[in-house]
Amino acid sequence: MEALTRNFFLFLSKSRFLNSMAQKRGSRLVTGKIIAGTDFQSSIPIIKQLNWNGLATTVDHLGEFVHSAKIASERTEEAIRTLNIIGKENLDSHLSVKLTSLGLDIDDDLVIENMTRILDTAEQQGIMVTIDMEDEPRCEKTLEIFKLFKQNYSCVSTVLQAYLYRSEQDLQELRPYQPFLRLVKGAYKEPPNVAYPNKKDVDDNYKKMIEQSLKEGLYIAVASHDDRMIEYTKELTKKLQIPKDQFEFQMLYGMRNKTQLQLVEQGYKVRVYVPYGRDWYGYFMRRLAERPANIAFAFKGILRD
Repeated sequence: MEALTRNFFLFLSKSRFLNSMAQKRGSRLVTGKIIAGTDFQSSIPIIKQLNWNGLATTVDHLGEFVHSAKIASERTEEAIRTLNIIGKENLDSHLSVKLTSLGLDIDDDLVIENMTRILDTAEQQGIMVTIDMEDEPRCEKTLEIFKLFKQNYSCVSTVLQAYLYRSEQDLQELRPYQPFLRLVKGAYKEPPNVAYPNKKDVDDNYKKMIEQSLKEGLYIAVASHDDRMIEYTKELTKKLQIPKDQFEFQMLYGMRNKTQLQLVEQGYKVRVYVPYGRDWYGYFMRRLAERPANIAFAFKGILRD
């Protein structure tokens, strides 16, 4: 049943018709509930409130798989503006970007040029930029680009997905770079020749990656709503005597709000992934596909006052 639910939402995420309808008519429904706003400026009050509650954030201008150099340039300018506003407003926030929104599928030189401009600004502002991981066919190139920039920039991090077979080896290859890593289970529909098809195997690999990262002294973000993974991380860090400033928990805006605040009260760092923009539909469907419990969390968020 869980596999059917996941496949159903992943199927819906690819519907251009539903995506178009969502952008035209649905943004008002989810703004302030699942996304912070349709632009970054309107999202600032929500970010400030989260910061006031002791929660850090990472913001993401929604949109991916860009096939126009002009749009990729516009996305780059948006990222630079956002970094400058984060600095000006003194927000406790990182920035997340997807390389396909910056030209990854168009031209290698273009995405390198755009990412260089973003990271130049990030270094000036002292703000971390996380290169999000996308689907498996783009994984290798994403990691190559991350490694390239990590040689000269400190304010850059990336993501590993536990459902990919390759991620354990990727973790070992990234170790010399001492990266800040966001560890996730994974949200794209992948074939069984590249990704674990069974949830138990994904969970086991996720735990293994968390343990290996912590033992190797890496700063990691455990990005999960799964209570079992949260408790596993708590118990493991106590067992290994890992200080609370070597890791953080990350959760999505609009989901598990009570849990986020409880973790902060317990002395853990929690970072909320705050998306904004009109292109929210695909993001939302993949979040529902990740874990059935997210469906309940999401609709509670939408329906709350």
